[in-house]
Amino acid sequence: MKPLITTLLAIGILAGVIACGTNGNAQDVPDAVLGNWEGKLKVQAMELRLVFRFAKTAEKVTAEMDSPDQGTTGIPVSNVSVNGDQLAIEVSTINGTYSGTLSPDGNTVDGKWKQSGMEFPLEMKRVSELTKLNRPQEPQPPFPYQTEDVTFKNDPAKIELAGTLCIPTGDGPFPAAVLISGSGPQDRDEFLLGHKPFWVIADDLVRRGIAVLRYDDRGVGKSTGDFGAATSQDFATDAFAAVKFLQSRGEIDRGKIGLIGHSEGGLIAPIVAVDHPDAIAFIVMLAGPGLPGDQILEMQYQLIGKQSGLSEELLTFTKENSHKTYEIIKTEPDNKKTAQKLRDLFDENWAKMSDSLKAEAQKSGDPKQQLEQNIQILTNPWFRFFLSYDPRPTLAKVQCPVLAINGELDLQVPPNEN
Repeated sequence: MKPLITTLLAIGILAGVIACGTNGNAQDVPDAVLGNWEGKLKVQAMELRLVFRFAKTAEKVTAEMDSPDQGTTGIPVSNVSVNGDQLAIEVSTINGTYSGTLSPDGNTVDGKWKQSGMEFPLEMKRVSELTKLNRPQEPQPPFPYQTEDVTFKNDPAKIELAGTLCIPTGDGPFPAAVLISGSGPQDRDEFLLGHKPFWVIADDLVRRGIAVLRYDDRGVGKSTGDFGAATSQDFATDAFAAVKFLQSRGEIDRGKIGLIGHSEGGLIAPIVAVDHPDAIAFIVMLAGPGLPGDQILEMQYQLIGKQSGLSEELLTFTKENSHKTYEIIKTEPDNKKTAQKLRDLFDENWAKMSDSLKAEAQKSGDPKQQLEQNIQILTNPWFRFFLSYDPRPTLAKVQCPVLAINGELDLQVPPNEN
């Protein structure tokens, strides 16, 4: 589950990368910065690699940015300039800028990445070769099972979902599992920070005689639909469409089809199991939430904030006011009115803050600008549903076997509480 923090909203700094356009590149690139540049952006407890690639020939100028750990390449750089030892880069498609000071040898830049009102230190180094990820856990061919790219329809939603079905060799019918991804737009492998956990899980299970269907979220990859307009309840209908597809396959045992949900997927799986008890043989919850979304978000902020070094004063102040924020979102259905109430609450809280607290809150950028940039997130259908939904009544109604697994170091879905 990707944390959504309503005060500093630092995780997800590059969320706009995922949906960015591909409009034109910079018209020119100064010779001083030609080549490949690589650095690590530290965002709370995470590190994200950023890459700038600059090249030009008589026929072509290339100025692009990559976010390898988010699986995104070729983001167009709109402007590059060098004035003395000062470098400035603009990436307008994601509302991002990078500025810094070139070292005397011209191979290092000490600078800051700014995006959507947030600001983070970022050192970039010129490299001859870009760092290649080593993921030894990724399955390697030849595979001792069948793999098939498939599509199936969610008729009520009028969308078509695309995925990969892995079937064991030998005589069926086989038990089967549908993999349900966590929050945010995910592909069938649940690609995250250079990892493909759903591919790894699918490979292991199918080698043990269990067929696995994993699929791109609606609006992602080869699946149709509008991801941004959907809630967890809508994603539950996608998961059931996957179950119905498996039921139509002769290689699959219709009485032994289960669900494996990660993070938000662990919230979705029980919904499907309760709505369709005769169709679901088991569910597995991997870091699945067991509490309402507003409570989880409050815990996330406190845990991640402590690890990130935020002061107790700021953590306490935020805890006291986050409840008011969530109540506005839960009780005011009109988005424009919600936005204005959030602005009013921000102004009220800002006036109460000490100078030292304001200074700390501004270390990662302008909090007011961050609020404006994220109002659309805070009022979208998914966030409203997640904030209010209590999974406990649904969990109490689940009749099939359940395996719930939580990580003891998890800061996003704290294990003891969930």
